[in-house]
Amino acid sequence: MAKAKPVSNFKQQQRVKSDFFSRWLANPRILAIIALLFLLLILVPLAKNYSRKRIIEREIADIQQEISEFEAKNQDLKEMIDYLQSDQSLEEQARLNMGLKRPGETVAVIQGEAFGSVQPVAEPKVSVANWRKWWQYFAN
Repeated sequence: MAKAKPVSNFKQQQRVKSDFFSRWLANPRILAIIALLFLLLILVPLAKNYSRKRIIEREIADIQQEISEFEAKNQDLKEMIDYLQSDQSLEEQARLNMGLKRPGETVAVIQGEAFGSVQPVAEPKVSVANWRKWWQYFAN
């Protein structure tokens, strides 16, 4: 029979250390804590990226709404340009500004302040005694 060799002190310490780590990693609580830490390390950046994504999507929607508003305004301006370049607009401006008339038409020009202004009628001022003004103020 072979004689058992004495194990050196260093090897015994290594076995104790390896037994400690193997028991420690085999513990379900420790494994659960390690798994939770790992999940936190993964979820925190994911949450930040999701938040950034939502903010960017909101900005994109706002910008698209602005684009549609500018397109509508641009379309209105194009219609205005088309109208101002039309013969009807030219004729209207010539009638208003240059007194254009067609054959057979009569043009009437109204001059002075009679057109478009109304002169207010001034009511005569009646002086009322101060005590009467106070009486009317509190009585009415």
